[in-house]
Amino acid sequence: MDQIQAMRIFVRVVEAGTFTRAADSLDLPKGTVTKQIQALEARLRVKLLNRTTRRVTVTPDGAAYFERAARLINDFDDLEGSMANAQASPKGRLRIDVGTTVASHVIIPALSRFCDQYPDILVDLGASDRLVDLIGDNVDCVIRGGELADQSLVARRIGNLPWVTVASPAYLKRYGTPTHPDELEKKHLVIGFFAGSTRRMYPHEFVKGDERVDVTGPYRVSVNDGNAHMAAVLAGFGVTQTLTFTAAPKLESGELVEVLADWAPPPLPVHVVYPPNRHLSPKVRAFVDWAADLFANNPHLQRR
Repeated sequence: MDQIQAMRIFVRVVEAGTFTRAADSLDLPKGTVTKQIQALEARLRVKLLNRTTRRVTVTPDGAAYFERAARLINDFDDLEGSMANAQASPKGRLRIDVGTTVASHVIIPALSRFCDQYPDILVDLGASDRLVDLIGDNVDCVIRGGELADQSLVARRIGNLPWVTVASPAYLKRYGTPTHPDELEKKHLVIGFFAGSTRRMYPHEFVKGDERVDVTGPYRVSVNDGNAHMAAVLAGFGVTQTLTFTAAPKLESGELVEVLADWAPPPLPVHVVYPPNRHLSPKVRAFVDWAADLFANNPHLQRR
């Protein structure tokens, strides 16, 4: 039995919560993962995991073993990553998760430059607006907008995205142009945006000096995806706030019109985030630095 490999598999099973998810993230057959855990338990002569049909939980002995094993695996990976030429030639599979709008408008159009610079890195890019579990989903890093709710994560702020309030010409022709945010709740429609996991509706925030107005409705259409959000405003379903870099081409072409220009919410902070219990490997460091440069050099991705 490869003890390091068995230890790594055990740590991944605990993090993922199931044998199936652990096997998928390690690119191993589920049977191999099961046999390695059984062999490890036989070697240690203790039961490490309690298995049910839906989930795996650690025993008290397993919890104690996990704490030390995770630290040892982390140190082992740090040692390998610090070897000669590791920084010059980062390599391996890099798992990233990015919001749909940032993925399609920012990361993917520029990603070829990253791939050309680091040809030995294989990029697995997940594009979603849901909050992923970095540990459970075995994701190396994410790019997310908004203030961080989980203070245990390591984060680097890479941008401050300004907002713009827009509507389609067809909508404005039908409903008129609002001159104050209060009018949106009285004689207009907005496009709602809700969190996919909680279904909580995000308010439209309007700030002018010391005055602030929050608007959540009325609406006929609400979405939970950035691309769907843009499609809804282009289709004339209402007034909404969107990030300036996504709206700029539509404003230039006349497909969208800016309204309430004097009322702007605070810019959206953007962070690249990774788990604290994983070393910043060369491949992750390369992507973090590349993403920071990408945002810093784009005027639409910084505070106006």
